[in-house]
Amino acid sequence: MKKVLLLANDVTTILQFRQELVKALVKAGNEVIVCVPQSDRISEIEALGATVETVQVARHGKNPFKDIGLYLDYKRLIKKINPHIVFSFTIKPNVYGGMACGRLKTPYVANVTGLGVVGDKGILQKLMLTLYKNGCRRAVCVFFQNKSNLEFFREKGVVKENVCLLPGSGVNVERFSYMDYPTEETTNIVFVGRIIKDKGVFELAEAAKKYENDSRVKFTVVGDVEYGSENPFSGMANVECVGFHKDVRPYLEKAHAVVLPSYHEGMANVLLEGASSGRIILASEIPGCEETFDEGVTGFGFEPKNSDSLCEAIDKLLALPYEKKREMGKAGRDKMEQQFNRQIVVNKYLEQINLV
Repeated sequence: MKKVLLLANDVTTILQFRQELVKALVKAGNEVIVCVPQSDRISEIEALGATVETVQVARHGKNPFKDIGLYLDYKRLIKKINPHIVFSFTIKPNVYGGMACGRLKTPYVANVTGLGVVGDKGILQKLMLTLYKNGCRRAVCVFFQNKSNLEFFREKGVVKENVCLLPGSGVNVERFSYMDYPTEETTNIVFVGRIIKDKGVFELAEAAKKYENDSRVKFTVVGDVEYGSENPFSGMANVECVGFHKDVRPYLEKAHAVVLPSYHEGMANVLLEGASSGRIILASEIPGCEETFDEGVTGFGFEPKNSDSLCEAIDKLLALPYEKKREMGKAGRDKMEQQFNRQIVVNKYLEQINLV
């Protein structure tokens, strides 16, 4: 039996994308400890068979000097637990958890789930790249969710050979099973995600306005407005905002297509879940989105930050006969089963445990 510590910046990171990993680690006889900020959903993690430690992580703070306390908290926690290996996810756990593991000579694997602020230009990027280089320097392996992020980190000298490319977080093809394609005549385009600028919600709202008097199409937005953001869909008759839902499958069941006009992604889980459910994908042509669909076969791409390009993709969708839409949905499901099954990701983690 090995002691495995997981570091995450939010319970959602574990419950939505790592449940299968936690279950597999527990099933293999490991002692699993999950470190997340305090939350009323901690009992859901414990129900998976893991114990939970809480450390506060300022998810949206951009001042590295204020995060020294996080490094010290992780260092104290790792000293206390003395794990055989540590798995970290997202920027701050990767950076400060990685630095703490390196200092204590504890084996660790980082998972780069997207560039985030590292993709910003200027002095903040330089500072974050320096921190990331320190965080990843002694990693047993650094996982990446798309090739573009991997190449960026290599180009900047953050990583060298200790890397592995994963199919994102993968998708649970059993939980997101194939659903019969909707027969409703009005095409329902569903957006799932936080309502923030970087998800392309303003471009989506601009596009939706152009279809306000078009009875062929309607839009559903599943997600809450992020703190400090605004809701560009307010007052729009053809857009239904239903708020955050832990289980989005009832909305995917009624969807003809899933849209994500995001500016940047590690790997877009909502697109994987939509395709696994047999839904056509409409997505920005960016790393982390473009891998999730095949143009004209399982979905349509468009330029990020361009509502006109998004409308062109929507028009392509609306022009399709029902059987062609259904056929594209089935092809998307096949792609998920073959290339993005979450078990592929879980197996990669189990391999790393066997190396320590």
